[in-house]
Amino acid sequence: MGLVAVLLVVAAAFAHAGWNFFAKRAGSAGAGFVWLTATCSAVLYLPVAAGVLLWQGAPPLGNWVLGVLVSAVVHLAYFLLLQRGYAVGDMSVVYPLARGTGPMLAMVIAVLVLGERPGWLGVAGGLLVIAGVLVIGLSDGLPRSGASLAGVGFGVLTGSLIALYTVWDAYAVTGLALSPLLYDWANNFARSVLLAPYAARRRPQIAEVWSEHRASVLAVALLSPLAYILVLFAMQLAPVSLVAPARELSIVIAGLLAWRFLGESQPGRRMAGALVVLTGVVLLGIA
Repeated sequence: MGLVAVLLVVAAAFAHAGWNFFAKRAGSAGAGFVWLTATCSAVLYLPVAAGVLLWQGAPPLGNWVLGVLVSAVVHLAYFLLLQRGYAVGDMSVVYPLARGTGPMLAMVIAVLVLGERPGWLGVAGGLLVIAGVLVIGLSDGLPRSGASLAGVGFGVLTGSLIALYTVWDAYAVTGLALSPLLYDWANNFARSVLLAPYAARRRPQIAEVWSEHRASVLAVALLSPLAYILVLFAMQLAPVSLVAPARELSIVIAGLLAWRFLGESQPGRRMAGALVVLTGVVLLGIA
C-alpha cells in the first residue's frame, strides 16, 4: 500500500474515532442528536452530492429508492443504538465491541447467505475478535450492574447492525451500481427525513440539544461522512483487502481517546482487548 493510501487510511481512522468521541460526549442527547447530525451532514455535504450528480448523472430511480431506504433504516437503528450505548456505557467498551463484532458477523452472514468459505485466517480472525470482546467486556470482572451489561449489550447489538449495513451497502454500490458518495449523502438525508416527525414534535428538546452540544453535532456531521470518503479514495489507490482492515486502527485510537480525555477505567486491559480485536479484524480483512 503506497504512502498516499496509508495517509488516507490513517486520516480516516482518526476521523472515525473522532466522531465517535464527540458522539460519546453527547451520549445522553439521544435521538435528537442523531437527527441533528444527519441533517447537518446532509447540508454540509450537499455541494459534494450536487457535484457528483452533475458529473455522473442520476441512477435508475427504482434502484436508488430501494438501496437508500433499506440502508437508511438500518443506519438509523445503528446510530440510535450507538448513541444509547454511549449514554449507558464507556466508549472504550462500546466502540471496540461494535467495530469488532461487525466484521465478524459480516463474515458469518457471507458464509450462511452467500455461500462463501473463509480460510483458516478468517476463522482465526473471528476467534480473536471473540477473545478480544471477552477481554474488553470483562475488563472490570464479571458485569454486575445493569449499566455494565448494557454497555456490552449495546456494543454487540450495534456490531450486528454494522454487519447488516456492510453487506447491504456493498450490494448497493456493486449490484445496484449506486455512486458511493451520492449514496452516503442520500443516506444522511433519508435518516433526517425519517426522524423529522420526531424532531417536529420535540422542538424544545431539539433546541436544547443544539444549544448544549452544537460543537459535537457539527463535529459528527463533518467527520462521519469524511471518514467514509477518505476510505473510498484510499480504495482507489490500494486493494480493498488492505484498506478495510487497516482502517480499523480506529479501534486503538478510540481507546486512547477514551483513556486520555474521558478518564475511563482499566485502560491497560481495555487497550489490550482492543488490540486483540484489531488483530482479528485484520485477519478477517485479508482472509
